Amino acid sequence: MRNKNSFISWADLIPESYRVFAAGYSRGMLSKDILAGLTVGVIALPLAVAFAIGAGATPAQGLWTAILAGFVIAVLGGSRYQVSGPTGAFVVVIAGVISAHGMDGLFTTTLVAGILLLLLGISGLGKLIKFIPYPVITGFTTGIGLIIAGGQLKDFLGLSIPDYPVEFFPRLAAVAGALGSFGPAAFILGLGTILTIVAIRRFVPRLPASIVAVALTALAAFLLDLPVETIGSRFGAIPRGLPHLALPDLSLATIQAVFPSAITIAMLGAIESLLSAVVADGMTGDKHSANSELAAQGIGNILSSFIGGIPATGAIARTAANIKNGAKSPISAMVHALVLLAFTMLFGAAASAIPLATLAGVLLVVAWDMSDLERFWSMRLAPRSDVLVLLVTFGLTVLIDLSVAVQVGIIMAMLLFMRRVAQTATVGPVLDFMDADIGLRVSEPGMAIPHGVEIYEIDGPFFFGTADLFQDVLARIESPPRAFILRMRRVPAIDATAMNALETFRKRFEKMGTHLVLSGVGEQPRKALDSIGFTDRIGKDNICATIDDALVRVGEVLARIDREGGSRAHVHIPGLGHGHKKNGK
Repeated sequence: MRNKNSFISWADLIPESYRVFAAGYSRGMLSKDILAGLTVGVIALPLAVAFAIGAGATPAQGLWTAILAGFVIAVLGGSRYQVSGPTGAFVVVIAGVISAHGMDGLFTTTLVAGILLLLLGISGLGKLIKFIPYPVITGFTTGIGLIIAGGQLKDFLGLSIPDYPVEFFPRLAAVAGALGSFGPAAFILGLGTILTIVAIRRFVPRLPASIVAVALTALAAFLLDLPVETIGSRFGAIPRGLPHLALPDLSLATIQAVFPSAITIAMLGAIESLLSAVVADGMTGDKHSANSELAAQGIGNILSSFIGGIPATGAIARTAANIKNGAKSPISAMVHALVLLAFTMLFGAAASAIPLATLAGVLLVVAWDMSDLERFWSMRLAPRSDVLVLLVTFGLTVLIDLSVAVQVGIIMAMLLFMRRVAQTATVGPVLDFMDADIGLRVSEPGMAIPHGVEIYEIDGPFFFGTADLFQDVLARIESPPRAFILRMRRVPAIDATAMNALETFRKRFEKMGTHLVLSGVGEQPRKALDSIGFTDRIGKDNICATIDDALVRVGEVLARIDREGGSRAHVHIPGLGHGHKKNGK
């Protein structure tokens, strides 16, 4: 059962596979899941290898990650159709981690990222991932696509570059300097891979474009005995045995060194997996559990680190293919993992013959898909602040580092969000006019404001973004009123900064001899003010339920002051009753 103030219930963590079997799993569903899993397994094979190689890892690491993490996440995840494994989003981060901290550092990074994802899931904070702004996501996905493309130029062009840089522009410089070693055979294979994928997508979209392209070009390279590098010639044969279990380096120094990259991987993994699950929901009408999915992603990555794997997350393309091929439950994703296991154990030699130029062609297509230049270009029509976030995130991704880009982009977006919230919140006097018939100022119908009384209203969240606005507006009051009513009926929440501003305001009025009354204080602000003792200091009778009660309270206090000689000193008169309600809060 979920408490109204809690963020998660244990029901949120129930795997979708359990729900499927509890609802009744039929033989017809099993046959469709097997067919879908076989197809997706074939599609995932070249991608798992290509992403691992593109990141600087080995083909075996990519395959075993897709096998173990893909199976575990399918069993424990919160999406009925999600297929997980290595993805293009991680290529840049993994390459940077391996370059800076070595392969052992990568295993620690994957473990820490998995723990962070698990914590996001079980705490319920994973729901906040959906609030990451569109410009941030667009900026770094386009930047990732550009960096992935830059990383494939060496193999795509068949160049001889012994030490290929990790950074984008140094890579371009290295490519330009090595054009004399251009390999026509590699270029033809890479270009043929791209053209084959494009043609299949256009004319025979039901075929697995990547696997057909890889099979055809690999066969051509073998039959024609083309002088090109293959997976086997660079990395050796894919081991047929099971991976070795090993505990990642858990020293404090290593964890501190890789923690920023682990945060980036966890954020990217959360974003991509939930985005993929949302896409699946849109295609099927189903609804995933974000918390269960993130917890499963965390467990999958933790286990991947124990077998020397690389980070994994939900893969949009594979998930979409899973749905299009008739998947009915998470069983299809489990079958996909078993297909990869069978291929790795029985047909590793065939994978070793795949040319690297072919995989470079596959990754160039992935880079193009990720970049989505049309979406990037359309952002020029967005508000200038969003365009700024987009360009900064994109620029930092390409020029500096993806970790920095994600963190800076999110911080900028948060600042802009707070600025916009502050702009929508208002603090100002309640408009009024003089009614000659009753000789009093009137604001709302039936609400008479005595002379010497000011009423101001806060409209919107009262937090650190609006506290400064609150103080500025009140500082413009020329002469201290006899009483001041602060109307808070439209304040849904208040934070510590705003409470401090309110306390400063109370002390200022106390010195000025102005009686302060609050009206329409909601549940959260009231509890917050009680917790810091503000209610006791101002007096419970001076926090009123409605504006009418507040006016009655002010009238009683001012009448008492007048009877006692017109003193403007702050008077606290406990026990005076509240008036009747007329116009609400």
